[in-house]
Amino acid sequence: MNLNQVTLAVSDVPRAIDFYQRLGLQLIVQNLPSYARFGCPDGQASFSLSQVAHVTPSQTLIYFECAELDATVARLQANGVFFSQLPINQPWLWREAYLHDPDGNPLCLYHAGSNRLNPPWRLV
Repeated sequence: MNLNQVTLAVSDVPRAIDFYQRLGLQLIVQNLPSYARFGCPDGQASFSLSQVAHVTPSQTLIYFECAELDATVARLQANGVFFSQLPINQPWLWREAYLHDPDGNPLCLYHAGSNRLNPPWRLV
C-alpha cells in the first residue's frame, strides 16, 4: 500500500492554487472552480484541493518534506508567505517550520533525512 494523495477542503480554489504553487507544488489537474490537483516535485505523491462552502480549519497537520528547509523558508518569506514558527530542531530529530494556508489549514515544512523512516528508536 502507498499513500497516493491528500485532498484538502478550501473555500476558494484559485486562491489556494496560487498559495500551493508558491510553496512549489506543480499543478497537474484544474477543474475550476471546484477542484485542483498538484504533483509533489519530489516523489510520486499528489495533493488536491476541493471547494466547499465553508472551511472549518482542520486539526490534521499536513507535512511537506524539503531537502533544503531553511533556504525554502527564506525564499517563501521573501515571496510573502508568513510562518507561525520558523525552522526549529525537534526532539524527534526533524527540523520543522509551521504555517497555515489561506483557509487556516495547518502545514509543516520539514526536513528529516534518514530519520523520517529510520529514527534511532524504530521498532522494526
